[in-house]
Amino acid sequence: MNTTIESVYWPDRSTKWARPLFLASVSAGFPSPAEDYVESRLDLNRHLIKHPAATFFVRVAGDSMTGAGIHQGDILVVDRAIEPTDQSVVIAIIDGELTVKRICTKDGKLRLMADNCNYQPLEVTEEHTFEIWGVVTHVIHPL
Repeated sequence: MNTTIESVYWPDRSTKWARPLFLASVSAGFPSPAEDYVESRLDLNRHLIKHPAATFFVRVAGDSMTGAGIHQGDILVVDRAIEPTDQSVVIAIIDGELTVKRICTKDGKLRLMADNCNYQPLEVTEEHTFEIWGVVTHVIHPL
């Protein structure tokens, strides 16, 4: 199965989900939640979203990007304000289909690469309609 985009979501920055950020590191268990360990509050929006007006979330369908740590059902944070570079993981539209792939430029050619050896690279040619929607900055998935 090729990795495609199941759903697209805009972030809701109206909510505040600031959670405690602890000073103590965790080596063999969770530290006591005593107040003297709390450094501050942590708002994940501030850490995951650098360009709010240009950021959206997508849900992944497929397994072609498992080598990059992207799995079926994961949510990707995608930033349209970031300029993609060689080896960026991007959300692209190729021939009308949204997909997540790594871009590779070599010998003057652009390829969309899967991070799963079961999939062949796709060379983007003039025959394809192609657009990069944004650069994937974070992957959210359960352990």
